[in-house]
Amino acid sequence: MESQTVKKKRGRKPKVREYYEGSAGGKRGSGAGEGDGGGMRERARSGQQQPVDDSYSRWKNVVPVIYDWLANHNLVWPSLSCRWGPQIEAGNNKNRQRLYLSEQWFYGVPLVYLVFGCQTDGTVPNTLVIANCEIVKPRVAAAEYISAFNEEARSPFVKKHKTILHPGEVNRIRELPQSNRIVATHTDCPEVFIWDIEAQPNRHAVLGAAVSRPDLILTGHQDNAEFALAMCPAEPFVLSGGKDKSVVLWSIQDHISSLATDSEATKSPGSSGSIIKSNSNPSDGNDRPADSPSIGPRGIFHGHEDTVEDVQFCPSSAQEFCSVGDDSCLILWDARVGFSPVIKVEKAHNADLHCVDWNPHDQNFILTGSADNSVCMFDRRNLTSGGIGMPVHKFEDHKAAVLCVQWCPDKSSVFGSSAEDGLLNIWDHQLVGKKKEGGPRTPTSASGLFFKHAGHRDKVVDFHWNSSDPWTVVSVSDDCDVSGGGGTLQIWRMSDMIYRDEEAVLAELRNFKAHVADCPSWKQ
Repeated sequence: MESQTVKKKRGRKPKVREYYEGSAGGKRGSGAGEGDGGGMRERARSGQQQPVDDSYSRWKNVVPVIYDWLANHNLVWPSLSCRWGPQIEAGNNKNRQRLYLSEQWFYGVPLVYLVFGCQTDGTVPNTLVIANCEIVKPRVAAAEYISAFNEEARSPFVKKHKTILHPGEVNRIRELPQSNRIVATHTDCPEVFIWDIEAQPNRHAVLGAAVSRPDLILTGHQDNAEFALAMCPAEPFVLSGGKDKSVVLWSIQDHISSLATDSEATKSPGSSGSIIKSNSNPSDGNDRPADSPSIGPRGIFHGHEDTVEDVQFCPSSAQEFCSVGDDSCLILWDARVGFSPVIKVEKAHNADLHCVDWNPHDQNFILTGSADNSVCMFDRRNLTSGGIGMPVHKFEDHKAAVLCVQWCPDKSSVFGSSAEDGLLNIWDHQLVGKKKEGGPRTPTSASGLFFKHAGHRDKVVDFHWNSSDPWTVVSVSDDCDVSGGGGTLQIWRMSDMIYRDEEAVLAELRNFKAHVADCPSWKQ
């Protein structure tokens, strides 16, 4: 038998049967044992899990002090991606908002788990679930409630709204900014699936059920495209990267009817047909994905020498975008000037690049995260092709591969990074090199780092800032060996006293002190 080396997938679990049999799975990760249950157990036995456990214990003691709100949801199965949907209702003490989730049924037994990339052994469909989430408003939740969560509990704040039976694993979910109804998904195939979540019928995951039919299929890759996926903020364009080393661009403008009436249509979910043009009706469960309408690419861009791991649009342009890959390159593209790189930074990091994000507030700044455990911030005005890229700053604190980076929508200089060390770090590049008054920086404090979310006990595979609810984050981790389930989903918001102006915080504390001193009960 010919020996083959199978490249593992980052943040990935083996199929269900392999997991219970203790198989290695052979999916991609950043190192030996990554992406398989046996590898995690081996790390636990070798003591590699201990630093995360210690960090988690210290974190839990200070939860009521550093958080304004936190909801913990134990997952029955691993997750690969999490995304916020639109806000659907504003209340006095909490808002209601969409979350894109999934669930799995194993051999006819319902294993309900809030994962965004479920993995099965092929006997039952993978599922994409649209859920409604209640988001508690700032300064509403009591400290006693925040600190009293149970790691084994399910959150009462998440309620399922609709289920879609997905053809293959859900590796990535991305929402279309121009429409509250449209999402794209990546799975283990060359195609990208487009879904009108309101027009799709509600389905039940049962043994042998046929998968739902996507409203549109995007073709163009010559090999599997599993992770790199982006939707354009400026126009209805979709971007993808894959194992064929290419970046593929599509326009779905001509295939979406009446985007201008989208907001009116979503007032009555399910009351109208798909806004994606098609000659047939949405799937009733008897169609195959191949029956869905499909379109070819607007352009295929070549320049990478290995798998493309992530892509991102320039926030103000459908023609400019960037990509990163396992060749350690950061590439900037402009579709108006051709299909070759405009700028190619040959050595953006010293290892594979896993993720990239473009600052929506200052479009000169681009973030990259790598298997070398670091995050780099590049200024595109200073980039030149060839050689080693010179970042504005290299942010170093993670002790394992960085899996996800994202700029904060609420402050232009703030961003988050999550990694296989179980931490989600919040940084402010304006704090780089600054020292707090009253004392020097502690030796263990990384430059620019001002908050660590340590509520996960293994690799944090994805997170997403909430653009509708300031400073609110949803994050998901693959920590089934320590949680008794498949991982942990957390929705959280740090205390505003951490990120607000220091003088304003001190003034508020002085006023509170004066109020307490004047309280009659203290004078008795």
